[in-house]
Amino acid sequence: MPPPQQRKSSAVWWILGGLAVIVVIGIGVVVMLLAVASINSQSNSNRAVVTNTNTNRNTNSNRSSNANSSRGNANTTSDLPSSFSDDFSEKKWTVASSDFGQLWYDNDEYHMRSKDKTYVVMYGPSNDYNTENATVQVTARNVDGVSPSSGYGLIVHGERAKDEKLEDYAFLIFTGPNPQYKVLMHKGGAETKLVDWTPSSAIRKGTSTNELEVRIRGTQLAFLINGQLVTGIADTANFKRGRAGLYTSDAHEVAFDDLEITR
Repeated sequence: MPPPQQRKSSAVWWILGGLAVIVVIGIGVVVMLLAVASINSQSNSNRAVVTNTNTNRNTNSNRSSNANSSRGNANTTSDLPSSFSDDFSEKKWTVASSDFGQLWYDNDEYHMRSKDKTYVVMYGPSNDYNTENATVQVTARNVDGVSPSSGYGLIVHGERAKDEKLEDYAFLIFTGPNPQYKVLMHKGGAETKLVDWTPSSAIRKGTSTNELEVRIRGTQLAFLINGQLVTGIADTANFKRGRAGLYTSDAHEVAFDDLEITR
């Protein structure tokens, strides 16, 4: 009687099947990792765009202008005309309303109003407003008859530092019952008085227009009100250059007109 035929073992098929499952799972894992990597890459790209957008938004905030850094460029004024003027008939400056105050145009003037116990600074919208070795003039008036207690006036050498802090010199007037002027410096997040409040008969009271002027020659700055020299300082902060700007404080409306820069 012939021996019975042996049945073929199914172990081989189990092994081959197991390998096939492992291969399929491995391919799935690889595909998943690639998809996650792609999603992360797109997410990082979108975050970068958002970051840039936020940076621009901060630079265009109501607290200061969208002035790009010009202080580090020694040839800043090389391509600028010998004179430049802005009569505010064209809307170049920021118009906005925010927690810091309001900025708007009316009747070919630039109007500003801050909030109580704070201030608003605006720098010129382009490098045409550069104040290096320039004479800068602007007319300013108190619109509502109550002068901002912390003053309003003209900025020179205005620029944001790398940390977004303001850097400038501010020439401010108070046009209340006892007219006065002062000179401030903004640097490192601080507002420093270089010339404290000083009474001056050169300042017109109330809603009358006053002409503010700063003459800059190297490191020397001379300050005039309605054509009369009132004080001077040295550029000890070594700002050298920057943009013209405007300043107001407290919740009272002021208006600026006829900004002129002569180099």
